[in-house]
Amino acid sequence: MVRILFLHPDLGIGGAERLVVDAALALKARGHEVSFLTNHHDPTHCFKETSDGTLQVQVVGDWLPRKIFGRFYALCAYLRMMYAALYASFVLSHRENIDVFFCDQISVGVPILKLAKRRPKIIFYCHFPDQLLSIREGYLKSVYRAPLNYLEEFTVGMADVTLVNSKFTLRVFGDTFQRLDVVPDVLYPSLNTQYFDAMQKKIAAMPSMEFGVKACEEIPRNAFIFLDINRYERKKNHALALHSFRLLIDALSAPDSKRCRLIIAGGYDDRVVENVEHYNELRQIVSKLELQENVILLRSPNDDEKFMLLHKAHCLLYTPDNEHFGIVPLEGMYMSKPIIALNSGGPTETIVNNSTGFLCEQQPSKFADAMLQLYKDDALRERMGVMGHKRVQQKFSFEAFTDKLNNIVETVIKPVWTKESSKKKDA
Repeated sequence: MVRILFLHPDLGIGGAERLVVDAALALKARGHEVSFLTNHHDPTHCFKETSDGTLQVQVVGDWLPRKIFGRFYALCAYLRMMYAALYASFVLSHRENIDVFFCDQISVGVPILKLAKRRPKIIFYCHFPDQLLSIREGYLKSVYRAPLNYLEEFTVGMADVTLVNSKFTLRVFGDTFQRLDVVPDVLYPSLNTQYFDAMQKKIAAMPSMEFGVKACEEIPRNAFIFLDINRYERKKNHALALHSFRLLIDALSAPDSKRCRLIIAGGYDDRVVENVEHYNELRQIVSKLELQENVILLRSPNDDEKFMLLHKAHCLLYTPDNEHFGIVPLEGMYMSKPIIALNSGGPTETIVNNSTGFLCEQQPSKFADAMLQLYKDDALRERMGVMGHKRVQQKFSFEAFTDKLNNIVETVIKPVWTKESSKKKDA
């Protein structure tokens, strides 16, 4: 059994959070002891496994500021993670025999973790280079980011194992960290399909189950639902879904347009200014496009609500440009829904164009054409759904994810075990 501590900055709701939670569940299923150390965890805004006792979570450093004068978010995030790393190295590692630290998102804590008792191995999972996630705002911003960017590159290279979430991110990693002599391994995120299968059985036993989502109670039973799941951030490009949906409505007859619904379900945290601002921006777009009767904006649906949305939906829209990987398309395909996504980034590795969905250029007219095609052709929609489900089972199964991750952990820890065994023999 290996003792593994996951360090994650904010254990809320999102693709990165889903990845580390699934990674912890996978390793726990293989008999390892796992737990989380994080800077923030809200039991009302998180994945169920981190609040129901399935996974142990400890919070440190939440008293540290998230921003200074409305700015310096990255600097504060780095300082918060450094504090967590110090706590892990000089408190937890003396209290517990930790074998592996699994870090993601922010690498600045890696050199601090190397100071821990017994020198645990360090795995760093790069969802995407942090420096590429910040919005460029001129010379002062570049000066502010310069030392943080250097720290990121320097500290990423200190991990014992580096992982990335897609071949797309692997290429970006190489282009960004050109001074590093590190070639990460690709570990695709997966789905904890046991939950989906259990919910499917529940639905089969009660086929008349309603949405379970209050805002969706008045949707007519014959509605054709397009679903867009992603955080309320501008880079997630929800506006593309709205403008495309408007073009679709214009192309349909009056009865058909009344039947169509677009549900945008986004992760929302009122502590995050962009979430609040962008949600209001989207409400304004809905009003401007006169789609109030056809569009529903949901904030932070829980796991069961999200499942019901996927179950009731006819088609999933995925609008981010150059997304690093994107777990939502896998969820949609596993639920046998055709996916319409941008032809860039991680979705080009998960979605097969004209087979499990459509990969489109970033133009509302292209998205609207694909939406219209799926609306009109039931057989095509069903065929793409079947192919999508099969693709997830064959290429992105939770079993394959678990096997690879477990092998990585056991390989990185093997030299330590071998060394300790030799000492025992010598004694």
